[in-house]
Formats: sequence, C-alpha cells, structure tokens
Amino acid sequence: MNICVIGSGYVGLVTGSCLADSGNNVICLDIDKDKISSLKKGKIGIYEPGLSSVVERNVKSNRLKFTTDYKSAIESSEIIFLAVPTPPNEDGSANLEYIKKAAEQLSIHMNSYKIIVTKSTVPVGTTSMVKDLVRSKTNHEFDVASNPEFLKEGSAINDFMFPDRIVIGVESLKAEKKLKELYEPFTRKEFRLVVVDIRSSELSKYASNAMLATRISFINEIANLCEKVGADIESVRKIMSEDKRIGKHFIFPGLGYGGSCFPKDVKSLIDIGRQNLTEMKVCSAVDKVNANQRVNFFSKIEKYFNGLKNRKFALWGLSFKPNTDDIREAPSIDIARSLIGSGANVYAHDPVASDNFKELFSDSIVFSNDNYKILKDCDALIINTEWSEYKQPDFEKIKNLLKTPVIFDGRNLYNKEKMSDLGFFYSNIGFYPEDGI
Repeated sequence: MNICVIGSGYVGLVTGSCLADSGNNVICLDIDKDKISSLKKGKIGIYEPGLSSVVERNVKSNRLKFTTDYKSAIESSEIIFLAVPTPPNEDGSANLEYIKKAAEQLSIHMNSYKIIVTKSTVPVGTTSMVKDLVRSKTNHEFDVASNPEFLKEGSAINDFMFPDRIVIGVESLKAEKKLKELYEPFTRKEFRLVVVDIRSSELSKYASNAMLATRISFINEIANLCEKVGADIESVRKIMSEDKRIGKHFIFPGLGYGGSCFPKDVKSLIDIGRQNLTEMKVCSAVDKVNANQRVNFFSKIEKYFNGLKNRKFALWGLSFKPNTDDIREAPSIDIARSLIGSGANVYAHDPVASDNFKELFSDSIVFSNDNYKILKDCDALIINTEWSEYKQPDFEKIKNLLKTPVIFDGRNLYNKEKMSDLGFFYSNIGFYPEDGI
C-alpha cells in the first residue's frame, strides 16, 4: 500500500518505518525542514533501540522516504496517518493546532479517495472534527478512522511488530477492510485487532494510560504508608502481585510516572471530563499523588542533611525511564531543580539523556560520561532512573568516592539490609532509616 505519515517524531517515525518494513511504500511528511534533512542523512534524532536499523533498512530498500512536500506525499498515498504532536495546554487540555493544520493542508491536495487516520492521542471527537474540516475543503471521497498507538518508549519497535492489540475505530466497511488488510502482517500469529466506533477508539488510549498511571500512584501511596507504619513495601508488593486479579505489572514504587504520555493523558482525561460536566475524581487524585511523590522524596534529602546549601550531590539517571533519552516530565527534572534551588551543587550521569538535560540546565549541572567519576566528594548519590548499569554497581568504590556513604534511591534498586551491612545510609521509596545506619 501507499502510505503517508504526517509527523516524523517518535510515533510517526516508528509507525512509518514499521509499516515500510512489512512491504508498504511509506512517505514520512514533516514541516520541519531540518528534521527531514537529518532523516535523509540517516540521523533519526531519537534514541529508541532498534529504530535506526529499521529506518536504514527500509530507506535502502526505497520503501521509506522523507519529505516536506505535502502535494506529492498526499497525492501519491491512499492511507494518511496523522501522527503530529498534541501537547498539553496550560489547563491540561490537548492542543489540537497541529492536527488542524495537518488536516487543512492535506485536504488541499486531495486528488482521489483517501483514508485519513488519527494516530496521535486525541480527545474524543477530534476525528469527527478532522472529518468536518476536510469535508469543508474538498469534494473528493474520503473516510476517517481512529487508530491510537500503544507504544512504550524503549520497546516501541517490538510493541509495533508484536502488539498486545491493534485498535481501529471506523465508520465505514470500506475503511475497516483496508485497515485490516494493512495490519494483517502484524496479526497472523495472534489476531488481536479490535474494531470499534471512532469515539470508543479515541477514548481507549486515554483510559488505558490512566489505568496504568493509577496503579503507579496507588503503589506509591502504599509505599509512603509503609514508611509510616514500618511495613516492607517489597513484601507488600510481592503479595499483591501474586493475586491474579492484580498481577505484577506497574506496581513498582518509585518517583512516579513521567514521559510524554501518562502525565499528558491523565490531565487531558480530566479536561475531557470537565468539558462534559463529569468530575474525574480518581484521575485527579492520581495526578496529585504523582506530583507529590517527587516532593516527598526531596523532603527526605532535606530532612537528612538539614540544609543543602553548598553540598554536592550526584544524580544517576536523567531520562524518565531506562532505554530512552526522553526527559519529558522526568522526575529527575524536579529533583535537580529543587537541589539547585536550595543552593546545592549537582553532578549528573545518564547513558543517553545528558544532552537533552543540558538544554534545560545549561551551566547549572556538571555532566560526565563516567557514572563513578561524579561521585567524588559528593555528600550523597541520588538515583532517578533504573538503568541496568546502575543495578549492580561496585558499592565499595561508591563508598570510597562519596564524602559520606549516603544513597537516596528513587527506584528501589538495592536491598536495604545489604546496604546497611555495607555501612550505607540507604533510603528508598517506602523506607527511611530514622535512626541512621
């Protein structure tokens, strides 16, 4: 099939390259000339395991192309995906300006029947809005559909190639048949394609992410309670996970969720409820708990040192999760800002996200490619991201480099009894040793 993907960011590039990898001819269209120029040179600008090789393979096979030319891209395509950003407004609502502009531009160049598919995460009714906008500008026949993405950063290629489910919201049998055919290569082993109405499809992405965010905020509340009553959060978590109705996923305590999806989607769902005179009480609580989690963690650091001015802290991990360079809504941002605001000196390491972090903090943080180097003479190590290389470090080396053997672990990587035996003051999520080591 001939496909156009409007928007060459994270979702658009993964979608376009994976669809090309199954034999389709794909044009990734973007108004950012610099981005398209870089992509043509093989520079994808995104850290996502496996993505660069898929892009390179399909560019060489001439199945994947990049352009800024709306006319040629739209005229030569039968299916058009809208994968542009929908960033949050200040009130939490989704900004649909990019969607509107893309719909307006594509409608100008309609020359035959097209299927226009919203791939971006959009509020309920957005696909209908796109339909009305395109209909007002063209007489050509077309259908609209909703096909939300369920990609996890760090495993996006695998998620697309071997999906848990593929959701398609349609109004016509013609569009349904065509989209089923498009996704047939990804459903041969297990047929997990779900066809629903468009509004249900649009809401399903928000509902899924809000549920996962709820699990994260809930386990963090339980972890905070464990600290107060003297319970072991790891024991509580394991007991919960053995209940088949609950399961083991997304019940790991930490600094809360971040990234481009959960924070934005929870807030957007709250706004969708507000616009429809429905108070989303659970989502509002989830959002509040998540914001407070970082505050609670930082307060432990303040409590221990009783003043942070001129102290030195080493941060391990800056991305919101491992296997990505994405720092959007990352807990590390709040921790770093709080430390700097308190007069502390900050040193940081991350395997891939340091450059993105530098754009926010410029000269306020000292960065290093060596996670041990930044420990020298620091008052404490603070862990923000559970990168694999942090999970089994040389503790003796850490102890010798630090000014004082203190670790604040925001991802619960280590065993607290072992850390105590090694002579560390060790505090994680759900545990704070009131009496020290």
